Amino acid sequence: MLEMYPELKPYNTGFLKVSDLHNIYFEEAGNPNGKPVVFLHGGPGGGITDSMRRYFDPKKWRIVLFDQRGCGKSTPFAELKDNTTWDLVADTEKIRNHLKIEKWSVFGGSWGSTLALAYSITHPSVCTELFLRGIFLLRKKEIDWFYQEGCSRIYPDAWESYVKPIPENERHDFVQAFYKRLTSPEASVRKEAAHAWSVWEGSTSKLIPDSDFAARFGEDDFADAFARIECHYFTNKGFFTEDNWLINNVDKIRHIPTVIVQGRYDVVCPADSAWALHRAFPEAELHLIADAGHSLSEKGITSKLIEYTDKWA
Repeated sequence: MLEMYPELKPYNTGFLKVSDLHNIYFEEAGNPNGKPVVFLHGGPGGGITDSMRRYFDPKKWRIVLFDQRGCGKSTPFAELKDNTTWDLVADTEKIRNHLKIEKWSVFGGSWGSTLALAYSITHPSVCTELFLRGIFLLRKKEIDWFYQEGCSRIYPDAWESYVKPIPENERHDFVQAFYKRLTSPEASVRKEAAHAWSVWEGSTSKLIPDSDFAARFGEDDFADAFARIECHYFTNKGFFTEDNWLINNVDKIRHIPTVIVQGRYDVVCPADSAWALHRAFPEAELHLIADAGHSLSEKGITSKLIEYTDKWA
């Protein structure tokens, strides 16, 4: 079982102005002359963490990470204006050009897998490999499963806390009901909704529930951006023109070496999405991790991802 590389400090940090409104925080770690890889974090709205640098051999990889619009150190915080999938795809390309990188590998899990697919489909010629984890295709049935109905049967206790801010007469559409509260002018209303939305995901992300992990999702600043931006994207159907846009366009990237790492018991992004992607993209190597849920930090998922970052370094 492979473990993460030791803690690593960035050797370069900065901000890139990507629009009149948004400034994106980015950092580089590892070997400045190594093979470039960009890490696309989850959410949307999740932001980067120090541990995300540790999935790559720092002697071999030039590791690029950035906080997507509205989260982490990027400004303005929790901003929804000019914040779409296609803005983030464009930002990713602006960072590549800013750092004078010709081509790079793309690493993304959960929403990061969505963005990695959208980016690589849009810019296939600059992607050398794809590392995809916890596949999320942002289809209606995936949103309905996790935020409306299916998952409640597995986590009825956490579900009760999730739905608490929403009155009975609005529970036919939780995403819209939460969006109404997450965009409320009243800070207390936004805070209650953000906490409920974010802790729900934190409570269900690991095969063995971890109360400390869930609590971190409920911290005010994190929850504010995470819940608002996620709900904004889901309300707008990921800004895709059709429900199955990623699968329908996957032929554009089938020549790119790709690995899909999926927890067998992932309830946040169930394995049927990874299976659907693999059926449309049979060249991709699919690994179903028998003892894992959704979280990047679960041992089997961590080990398999590092096996491939070592293999393709």
